[in-house]
Amino acid sequence: MTDELPPIVLTFAATDPSGGAGIQADILTLTSMGCHALSVVTAITVQDTVGVEDYLPIDAEWIADQARSVLEDMPVAAFKIGLLGSVEAIAAIAEIVSDYPDVPLILDPVLASGRGDELASDDMHAALLDMLIPQTTILTPNSMEVRRLLQDDGEDAAELELGECARRLIDLGCEYVLITGTHENTPQVFNTLYNENGVLRRDAWDRLPGSYHGSGCTLASAIAAALAHGLDLAEAVREAQEFTYEALRAAFRPGMGQFIPDRLFWAREGEKPQ
Repeated sequence: MTDELPPIVLTFAATDPSGGAGIQADILTLTSMGCHALSVVTAITVQDTVGVEDYLPIDAEWIADQARSVLEDMPVAAFKIGLLGSVEAIAAIAEIVSDYPDVPLILDPVLASGRGDELASDDMHAALLDMLIPQTTILTPNSMEVRRLLQDDGEDAAELELGECARRLIDLGCEYVLITGTHENTPQVFNTLYNENGVLRRDAWDRLPGSYHGSGCTLASAIAAALAHGLDLAEAVREAQEFTYEALRAAFRPGMGQFIPDRLFWAREGEKPQ
C-alpha cells in the first residue's frame, strides 16, 4: 500500500452501453492516463456505435447527491463535464462546481451524436452559456458544436467565423476555448486553442480515415487528466491531443457503425496476432 494518491478527476456524463463514448470513455481515458476517476451519471442512453436512439435524463437531485457524496469524501483535482441531459441538471452541476472555484473545469459541449441525433435543446444551450461556461476553464467543442451553441435566431451557423466564436465564449467568462477541426474541409485537422489574447497555439494533425465514436470525450478527459497531473494548460492540451491521436490511430470497429478509440493503445503496443 502507498500513501500517495493518484490524481482524482470527477466526470459528469451519460452512460454509453457500447463503451465508446460518454462516462465509459471518460473512465477509460482517465484511468489510462494515471488518474482515479469518480463518475456521476447524468443520463442513461440507448445507443450503439451507429447512433443514439434515446436517452433518459437523471433527476437533478440525484445528480447533485451523487456528486456531493464523493466530493465530501475525496479531494478532486479536476472536473470534466459531458452530456448533461436537462436544464435542471445544468443548474445543479453549476451550483456544485461553484463551490470549487480553484478546481479546473473541462467542458465538452455534447450537443449531438456523431450521426446527428440531437442531444441538447435550445434551452439547454442557453443554460450552458448562462450557468456553466462562465465557470469553465477550457471548453472543447468541434467547429460544428461551437457554431451551433452560439447560433442566434436567423443567423447562418456556417457563416460564423471560429475565432469570433471563441471570442464570444471568452467574453462570457470561459478562460480557454479549444476548437477542433475534424469537421472542417481541410487536408489536415487543425485544433486551435484561444484565450483572451487570441490564438495561444494551433496544432496540425494528419487526417485519419474513418469516423470515431467518443473522440471528443477522449480529448476532454485527457485534458482533465493532464491538468490533474499538474501540467499547465497549453502543455495539457498538447499532451491530450497526442494521447487522443494515438487512441484514434489504434481504433477498432467492433460493430456496424463508427470506430472506437483504443484508450489502452499503449498496453497493446507490440502485440502480435496469434
